Amino acid sequence: MAKMTLAVHEQTFCIHSIGSNEPIPEKVFAQDTYFIGKTKDEISIVAPQSLDLNSQDSEHDWRCLEVIGPLGFSMTGLLSKVSGILAKEKISIFAISTFETDYILVKNHDLKHTLHSLKKNRYQIIDA
Repeated sequence: MAKMTLAVHEQTFCIHSIGSNEPIPEKVFAQDTYFIGKTKDEISIVAPQSLDLNSQDSEHDWRCLEVIGPLGFSMTGLLSKVSGILAKEKISIFAISTFETDYILVKNHDLKHTLHSLKKNRYQIIDA
């Protein structure tokens, strides 16, 4: 039996960094999926790669795995287990959590290896 189900999103994402005092471009909010994090030092925006943003720095070609939820706050260790499997395989991740679930981004060139490693560890993979 599978440990957990993860859905692979078809879309490719880009991770952007802008200054902490810069306005977030309105076109970000028109996207179906986006994530924003703000600290005193920066604003990080994860958005579809097709969205052209004028950012200070960016990382392209990320694919998204969604942990099928909703996950309760009492569930512990899920992200740790997945990231541990991928760390052993030398696969870097960018993790995002929302109220209901977790998202794990991996570089597009690592997607096939990621999926193989997770399936080998009894995670079920589906298309989003």
